[in-house]
Amino acid sequence: MAILLYLFTPLVTAVARPICPCYTYKVNFMTNATTNKYETVIGLEVHAQLATASKMYCRCASDYADAPPNSRVCPVCLGAPGVLPVINKKAVEFTMLTALALNCTIAPHSKFDRKNYPYPDLMKGYQISQYDEPIGRQGWVDVTADGRTRRIGITRVHLEEDVAKLLHRDEIGGPGYSLVDVNRSGVPLMEIVSEPDMRTPEEARQYLQKLRSILRYLGVSVANMEEGSFRCDANISLRPRGETGFNPKVEVKNMNSFRAVFRALEYEEKRQARDYDAGVRIRQETRGWVDDKDETVSQRSKEFAHDYRYFPEPDLPPLEFDDKWIARIRASLPELPEARQARFMTDYQLSEYDASLLTAARDIADYFESVLSADMKLSPKDAANWVAGEVSRIINAAGIDIAAFAEKVPAAALAGLITATGRGTVNTATAKTVLDEMWRTGKGAEAIIAEKGLAQISDDAAIAAMAAQIIADNPTAVADYKAGKEQSLKFLVGQLMKLSKGRANPAAASDIILTKLKEG
Repeated sequence: MAILLYLFTPLVTAVARPICPCYTYKVNFMTNATTNKYETVIGLEVHAQLATASKMYCRCASDYADAPPNSRVCPVCLGAPGVLPVINKKAVEFTMLTALALNCTIAPHSKFDRKNYPYPDLMKGYQISQYDEPIGRQGWVDVTADGRTRRIGITRVHLEEDVAKLLHRDEIGGPGYSLVDVNRSGVPLMEIVSEPDMRTPEEARQYLQKLRSILRYLGVSVANMEEGSFRCDANISLRPRGETGFNPKVEVKNMNSFRAVFRALEYEEKRQARDYDAGVRIRQETRGWVDDKDETVSQRSKEFAHDYRYFPEPDLPPLEFDDKWIARIRASLPELPEARQARFMTDYQLSEYDASLLTAARDIADYFESVLSADMKLSPKDAANWVAGEVSRIINAAGIDIAAFAEKVPAAALAGLITATGRGTVNTATAKTVLDEMWRTGKGAEAIIAEKGLAQISDDAAIAAMAAQIIADNPTAVADYKAGKEQSLKFLVGQLMKLSKGRANPAAASDIILTKLKEG
């Protein structure tokens, strides 16, 4: 039976809230002469919740998003005395898969450690994590930003558990209080730590977007920043250009979008440069991003590794990775975004832009290739335009994923619509209307075209009759055209298309109206 603590037990406010005084100030944009004095050094620590069915060290369900508070808990994730954790093998293999995708080396030996810190969202008073012997280490990814590609080193990929969630409540006239929901505690959490190899906020943003795409391709995480399953802490410092040493770094937290990460790092660049110019010492600290104010605020001094008093977790055995296990995980690696983009450019002759749009998400790329497979005569460029254009428009407007779209409009159905458009059964404008109806009803293109009488009018005699009517009804536009106003021709064609309810062949309509104007 689920334990319903609604342990929304009030916590001492002084513990649940930041204990150091916060300070902040606005940073004005500086001249290029000032900003060019310094080189920015950025490293990112990314946490991704793993898409396992159960938590990291117990059997509680990890799907807690819509569950009542404290209903996905047991003595293990509540941190009760005397309980013993058990390692989630699927979480270990997801971490191995990610490490291999990031070009890491899988160490033959790995262990878990206790990371001690006294936060109220940590049920045991320590977190079971990894420190000096992670699962993966020394990897890399290539990131392109501002026309330049940089190789970003991956220090380590390790596995730990998520913490509980604190909800702060303000009380009018009182000190306020905090509540604890333990549902999230114990959810498998993978941490990916980069080397301090990024030099601009844009490189950091591109790194995060590429990392998210890889995790989604692997199927190991939903990786949604807005929902908290993909979180980033950014470390940033400045140094005079030409120097190689590192100055004290600032860790920035509370960023829940790629845009927020970019803006927070941009702000810190300017704030730290201003302090250096003014002779103010930069201290190692943790700062929080305040999105609605476009600024960071001080939260606390930054901890060092020794502050956590790491020691090996005595209740969990070390992990031993033999060659056979590693080879099995490596064999399950899918084609990753970068390789798939290159193949789309080679096999389908798509531009780099089109290929990058289609391969950003694995399910979109799969759908695109299914459309081409449904009709081998289709032009890849036409299919790309429809998937990246109208299909994406519908998905974004409806707030759904491609799987939900494909339930109504299977790949073969979209291929049929593209084919019908290509052979002139409907024009492009009408085809877009047909696609909307296909999504709404689940019917095929041919059925909708026949049912609603949407077939394109290509008969010259029928179009000529409509053209004569349009010319007779719009003498001013006709006079303007004869006076040299070429735009009037587009107006007349538009009126004919309106008269035909979008069914007339646009090219034929334009040619026939032009011929009649010259004759008249």
